[in-house]
Amino acid sequence: MRIRGVSTADWDAVAALEAAEYGPRGLSEGRTALESRGGASPSTCFTLHHEHRLAGYLLAFPYPPDRCPDLLRPQRTVHRSDNLHLHDIVVAEDLRGRGYGRTLLHHLSATARAAGYRWISLVAVSGMDTFWAAHGYRPRTGVTPPPHYGGDAVYMSKPIRKGHPHGAQ
Repeated sequence: MRIRGVSTADWDAVAALEAAEYGPRGLSEGRTALESRGGASPSTCFTLHHEHRLAGYLLAFPYPPDRCPDLLRPQRTVHRSDNLHLHDIVVAEDLRGRGYGRTLLHHLSATARAAGYRWISLVAVSGMDTFWAAHGYRPRTGVTPPPHYGGDAVYMSKPIRKGHPHGAQ
């Protein structure tokens, strides 16, 4: 297993994983939007490879705290922020349960800490707020994600603590 930045050759596989995960819930963004998000911060977007295939990916980019990217439009603005927004993480269904998602999250936390970010935010969809809470994320009172994230979407964030190998726990 290895983690590296997203390359041009990866986008078909990234888009296929994203469509398989989010398409059935009506939340798939499509390749153009995904590439635009990766282009907003290539140094904080990663792919995970198992044997000879792309097994997962993570897309994160600087975004103002307490705000959510628009799922209906490509990312056109590169924000300067001490908040890193974890937009998307997917591991291939047949490779789940091996710790690959956790490995990607740890890699993101280390990268964010080294780059000087103070927070990581995300929008938990499809009832995943309990999962994210177990990873140290907390709901932000007063922040309501736009309707296109789904009715049960929850905006969450966690501080990045210096000296802790995996952010706040």
